[in-house]
Amino acid sequence: MSGQERVAGVDEAGRGPLAGPVVAAAVILDARRPVSGIADSKRLAARERHRLAALIRGQALAVGVGWADPREIDALDILRATFLAMRRAVLALPHPPSRLLVDGHLLPSLAGLPGVTEARALVRGDANDIAIGAASIVAKTARDEYMRSAHSRYPQYAFDAHKGYGTVQHLERLARHGPCPLHRLSFAPVAAARARLEAGT
Repeated sequence: MSGQERVAGVDEAGRGPLAGPVVAAAVILDARRPVSGIADSKRLAARERHRLAALIRGQALAVGVGWADPREIDALDILRATFLAMRRAVLALPHPPSRLLVDGHLLPSLAGLPGVTEARALVRGDANDIAIGAASIVAKTARDEYMRSAHSRYPQYAFDAHKGYGTVQHLERLARHGPCPLHRLSFAPVAAARARLEAGT
């Protein structure tokens, strides 16, 4: 890795859903092995995201993924849980970066991140910086895969279809069955569904 500045793009997936973890990724791209087609993961079709995620994992200098689970989200709040997932993603990199580029307008703490001397927040970074775009793809595909696997444990919620987001289908299933261990109890629709079931209404 000598001769290249180790800049890690960092992004997350899953801040908005009512269920499942928030997942962050950190990616250090290799300028000698570019991956074409990287863009904000939300603008890509699922098949293209998975194709690019495999290329990124195979051709990047380093990829790290970090998670914060629903209980951590409830205990910390979603912003601090997101920062925890981002820190875990950076710490999971096999090579420590010297600089971070983070999607958004706020930064996680750099304390305890070895080698990191600088970090910068970029609004719409997933659309405007290739390393952040790569991180958004890795984070989104990792989270989607997790939620698809969760469907086998909790098929009554159809997590494979909506990935935990507050769709009409999900809200109907939540009202019928109440929350499961993957639901974020601090999120208002989940708390309301739980209260209604406990009240017997």
